Amino acid sequence: MSTQLNPYLSFRETAREAMSFYQSVFGGELTISTFAEFHASEDPAEQDKIMHSMLSTKDGLTLMASDTPNSMDYSPGTNYSVSLSGENDAELRGYWQQLSAGGAVTMPLNQAPWGDTFGMCVDKFGVSWLVNIAGPQST
Repeated sequence: MSTQLNPYLSFRETAREAMSFYQSVFGGELTISTFAEFHASEDPAEQDKIMHSMLSTKDGLTLMASDTPNSMDYSPGTNYSVSLSGENDAELRGYWQQLSAGGAVTMPLNQAPWGDTFGMCVDKFGVSWLVNIAGPQST
């Protein structure tokens, strides 16, 4: 898989509704995972929130989204990120180093609960980035 670049939207509690709407607009396959599925929150109120969702169309469109945890700031209008994902570890780590230099790391690039390496940063221009390096695939 080559490196992919796509928008990542954030919501407070409406990611499922929004992504279902986008699926009705663009078509495609929608996958949704909750905070409970990834054991990503101990807050019972967050168990049904969307940890990650992805809409993929046959024409190559990809849109990702999640609900923002209660512990994190949420400001409509700044509820987007750009996601870089793929399998090329060296390439993606290089992007991470350059994007985070002079900016702010909001989540260090480390192993994530889903097995990949994941990090979040805001570059020196205020753009939020998500970097996901695919982990070893089981056969």
